[in-house]
Amino acid sequence: MIGPLAVRLHTLLLLICVVRLGHPVCVDIPSETEAVLGRAMKLTCIACLIREELKAFTSVDWFYLDNDTLPIPIYQYRNGRAKVVESPWKSRLVWAASADLQDVSIRILNVTFNDSGTYRCDVFRQFQFDFFTPSVNKTKVIQLKVNPKAKHNPAALYSEVMMYVLLVCLTLWLLVEMVYCYRKISRADEQTQDPATNYLAVPSEQKESPAEPVLTRMDAAPDMLVEGLQQHSCVHICTLLFSHAGALRNGAVTQGEYSETLGLSALH
Repeated sequence: MIGPLAVRLHTLLLLICVVRLGHPVCVDIPSETEAVLGRAMKLTCIACLIREELKAFTSVDWFYLDNDTLPIPIYQYRNGRAKVVESPWKSRLVWAASADLQDVSIRILNVTFNDSGTYRCDVFRQFQFDFFTPSVNKTKVIQLKVNPKAKHNPAALYSEVMMYVLLVCLTLWLLVEMVYCYRKISRADEQTQDPATNYLAVPSEQKESPAEPVLTRMDAAPDMLVEGLQQHSCVHICTLLFSHAGALRNGAVTQGEYSETLGLSALH
């Protein structure tokens, strides 16, 4: 018989075999266009693959576009290796691409005013199939502007203010709810204690005023006992008188003894 532990282990193995690991989703987002003097700036270039499982040969070329001259190559990626081309940006460019080469961005370090201008990203992909090798080209242009100081984003400022206002409001609402619940519980406890107090007070009142019928019967007990004794003596005297009267007729008792018995019965 299979136990519960074995069933769980089999279910876990089945889930591991069926469910595969998730993959990150590629989203083509625009690059930022304003840099701050002396800081790093990322030039974003994203070329998403429609089907990530396909193998492709990828090459990337970055250019700086000058109005007076031809595009100046500043960075290249060939055969899995990134190369910085001889240019004014040689010592300040860093490859910031992803492992799957869907993000082929670069980063400019220590931005200067001379870095302002237009940049172009050319992506070439050649897919590898058995019978044919299709290719795809993608070009992205970025207009960069360098500012001496960072500008405050009004949307970010408003979002921060609203966040703090919301936190304060939620805190106050929580305090009000706590006070309300505390008062409600206190009132319920008071209403519960009142009937219990009255119930406990009843026996003490009964103890202060004892039951009259019980005490009255106990008080009347001696009188009943005396009355019973008296009834018993009367019966005895009557019996004695009848016996003496019969003895007097038979001559067994004299007249004096019978008179003495009558005197005793009168005393009783």
